[in-house]
Amino acid sequence: MTDPEAGDAGDSSGDLEAVVAAVRRRVTPDEAERERLDAAAADLRERTAAAVADLPAPADEADVFTVGSTARGTWLAGDRDIDLFVRFPTDVSREDLERYGLRVGHAVLPDGEEEYAEHPYVVGSVDGFDVDLVPCYAVESATEIRSAVDRTPFHNEYLSARLDGDLAGDVRVLKAFLKGIGVYGSNLRTRGFSGYLTELLVLEHGGVRETLEAVADWHPPVRFDPEEHGTAEFDDPLVVIDPTDPERNVAAVLSGDNLARLQHHARDLLSNPRTEPFFPAESAPIDAASVRDHVARRGTDPVAVVFDAPDLVDDQLYPQLRRSLAGIERELSGRGFDVLRAATFAAERPNDGGDSADARRAVLLVELATRTLPAVERHDGPPVHVRDHAAGFYDKYADDPDAYGPFVDDGRYVVERQRPQAERDAVAVLSSDRLFDAALGARVESALERGYDVLAGEDIASLVDGTHGSFGVDLRGYFEPSV
Repeated sequence: MTDPEAGDAGDSSGDLEAVVAAVRRRVTPDEAERERLDAAAADLRERTAAAVADLPAPADEADVFTVGSTARGTWLAGDRDIDLFVRFPTDVSREDLERYGLRVGHAVLPDGEEEYAEHPYVVGSVDGFDVDLVPCYAVESATEIRSAVDRTPFHNEYLSARLDGDLAGDVRVLKAFLKGIGVYGSNLRTRGFSGYLTELLVLEHGGVRETLEAVADWHPPVRFDPEEHGTAEFDDPLVVIDPTDPERNVAAVLSGDNLARLQHHARDLLSNPRTEPFFPAESAPIDAASVRDHVARRGTDPVAVVFDAPDLVDDQLYPQLRRSLAGIERELSGRGFDVLRAATFAAERPNDGGDSADARRAVLLVELATRTLPAVERHDGPPVHVRDHAAGFYDKYADDPDAYGPFVDDGRYVVERQRPQAERDAVAVLSSDRLFDAALGARVESALERGYDVLAGEDIASLVDGTHGSFGVDLRGYFEPSV
């Protein structure tokens, strides 16, 4: 696919600067968009301040301001997000902060809904903009925070003083690149690069090209300390010490895989500059027939546990799903099954409006070399020279008519014993209480106790357009993997 904007820079195939310029033109909001956003933000601040003034003292002294990319001038054209913070005095109790924050939020966003991070806040829409209205504390420094969001005003102040127009433009270009390759977003579903981290990297290196060139040569773990705090140590592939809080790694959420993906795509772009990676075509869902073709061609045995997802926001759900998937992998491997690859997904039910998290279905998919095991399994005993233990092992199996052995292999007693019928088939294992022997996430375990389905082989095609969910895009990504 040829990007229509590539022509804006002439022949940009070998010129990264021309590509960056073309991308910058596409992702920079025009004057009309800036004016609309500024007007909407000003109106929201005014209405929020009026709602704050109606609160009892000392809460009525809270100040109101916008934060994030719209406040720092680094948002991408077409983004419609406004983040509004209400900063309360520290002598307001935590209970009152939450109560007053919701009261102000619902006054400003009467049709808004409550969401929960470290504490509740209100989200809604105004004039086509998606608005988050978040309460926080007016602490003296980021090291004195009472909740994670208390840092945000300090991030705003730090970057606003350092990002000029050119750097802000480069931040936009890098954000577009990270979005295009699928590694933008610090939520626990994506585990990618946050906007703040992106801004700090551009600031650290002096521009988008310089950042990409540095990334291409990184040898993780990589560490940056903009304000030379030099104290805390972190065990992460990328460490960027928060300039406003020396005890925090801004890149803590970033997964090692997503860091590796950025390195791959940075090298690819530097060797072949073009605009396509910034604006990829949307992935189309795979169809059921193609899923069945992949299963047949691979000659493996995929097995999927499908259930109603617990009522959790993504930042709580996906860690639970990943923990449960890892637990099932370990359980099956420990029973002798060979796990080739595994993945987990969550999506809305078919024909469901998606108004609530519990409308979703979740999948724990494990692809096995084979779903069935032999009737016998090898069981290694102690070395023969460990007299007491070895004798106990030998005596236990010596008269077992169903066991082969004991015999000696590599200096120890070994038997080949009968594997229980119910443990020879992975579907039977996962369909039984043995599933709960796995280390599952607590909320996922509770959801599974309420019921689940096990799909195997070509039957997983029903995950595309059947009653189990609409996982066509996820399954395309699984069966057609790429960096």
